[in-house]
Amino acid sequence: MNNRKLQVWIPLLLAIVMIFGMYIGFKLRENTTISGNFFKTEKKSSLQEVLDLIRMKYVDPVNLDSLDNDAIQGMLQYLDPHSIYIQAEELNVVNADLRGNFDGIGVEFQIFSDTVHVTNVIKDGPSEKAGVMIGDKILKAGDSTISGVKRRTEDIRRLLKGPRNSQVTVQLLRNGEPVTLTITRGRIPLPSVDAAYMIDPTVGFIRINKFSETTYEEFMQSLEALQAKGMKKLILDLRDNGGGLLNEAVDIADEFLDGDKLIVYTEGAKVPRQEYRARREGLFEKGELVLLINESSASASEVLAGALQDWDRATIIGRRSFAKGLVQEQYTLSDGSALRLTVARYYTPLGRSIQKPYDKGKESYQHEVSERFNNGELLRTDTSYAHNGKVYTTRKGKKLYGGGGITPDIFVAIDTNTLRSVPARLYTSGTIYNYVYNYFVANRQSLTQYKDAMDFASGFKEEQQLFEGLKDFAKKDSIIIPPLAPEREKEVKRWLMSLLARQIWRSEGYFELTNKDDRAVQKALEILK
Repeated sequence: MNNRKLQVWIPLLLAIVMIFGMYIGFKLRENTTISGNFFKTEKKSSLQEVLDLIRMKYVDPVNLDSLDNDAIQGMLQYLDPHSIYIQAEELNVVNADLRGNFDGIGVEFQIFSDTVHVTNVIKDGPSEKAGVMIGDKILKAGDSTISGVKRRTEDIRRLLKGPRNSQVTVQLLRNGEPVTLTITRGRIPLPSVDAAYMIDPTVGFIRINKFSETTYEEFMQSLEALQAKGMKKLILDLRDNGGGLLNEAVDIADEFLDGDKLIVYTEGAKVPRQEYRARREGLFEKGELVLLINESSASASEVLAGALQDWDRATIIGRRSFAKGLVQEQYTLSDGSALRLTVARYYTPLGRSIQKPYDKGKESYQHEVSERFNNGELLRTDTSYAHNGKVYTTRKGKKLYGGGGITPDIFVAIDTNTLRSVPARLYTSGTIYNYVYNYFVANRQSLTQYKDAMDFASGFKEEQQLFEGLKDFAKKDSIIIPPLAPEREKEVKRWLMSLLARQIWRSEGYFELTNKDDRAVQKALEILK
């Protein structure tokens, strides 16, 4: 009986639900205007309307991803130079540098004559564990041939990289014999500390190339190791450091500043002032400190340099920094791409803005550093025209300026010798790197007998032979090295020795040798002594 009553009511209930649904749909349609079969809601911008119309109505097929990208890039042209759009396929590579690691096989390679040469194998990395050696030539990765064909470096990297614990089989050529190895990919570090060593019995040297998620940890390990060796004074090299994560720079500044001193603050039209202060007792609050900067030191590097300069905590040596004082936040978009949008400005403890003007357009902004060479700024100390006119005074009476980066306390001119024709061609053509790599492979046994870079510098007696070999090798690339003045020849030999040291002891070996003749480093030692 009950089942029979239910069967009578079910059609009526379904009819009521259907009528209610039609009513809701009609009301929704009432709130939508129709124009040429194109539905437009109040929430859509004109830009979105145009993109949707092209997508729905345009006469020819259109690459919509390219169209979206061009539209976004067009909008960003009207903002500051550091608000950027990152496409989805590029985002992982960009973020890897800030993470301080990536997933891969752990080799460095160079392409010489369409052949991929392994120039370095990361210690304890996946390739070393699998048996890959410096000097191996990579013929194939998986089923893809990568030597003997013209391939872009990025394409080769893409074949070798991959998710952690995945495998790739590589075919190598070693001493003329084929070798096949299977490599299990792993986490590969991207160190931000290039070098940390005792430059003399009481002075330590640390060079930082960027501020990533691992920078503060790397810095602290280096600082503690040098203090254990008797370090009392420190040279911190931030030259060519383009910045990165603000918090890493703030944490390092905290190791040098006592109390709750202000390190930096940020502020924007829609972002309230946020202060970053020293929070803990630092490991190096009292020792003498010199900071090295140049025209490529930017962003977080300038935050660190500005804080230490404002508090009279360090002597800044070098040339005026890049002058990037804008804060970006990264927003991930629905398609996996990202927008890095400028939301605030950096200000030093005294209130100096680091950012240089960008009202003349992006092209003028990007060429500003090269203009410094043209107008002579990189060769002389006068940089007053780059400041906004306001003068700031430290507690010790030092006069500082804002509006154009960090101006050093002691100026060191750029070394124009590196810009001369012969050395420049050797570098830009890759000839000198190719030669050093081949020399190392041919002389590996004798070169690896030296215990460290300084032992190599004092014990290696084949500098003339090394130089003569370069002259012969360069002829293959149509580069003729003419007879050089004794001092110029000496410079080229020093470059060769430094590059060989990098081949054996990586970046630390390189800087141990180059710092012996580096003008800024030598000026820092002079100040500290």
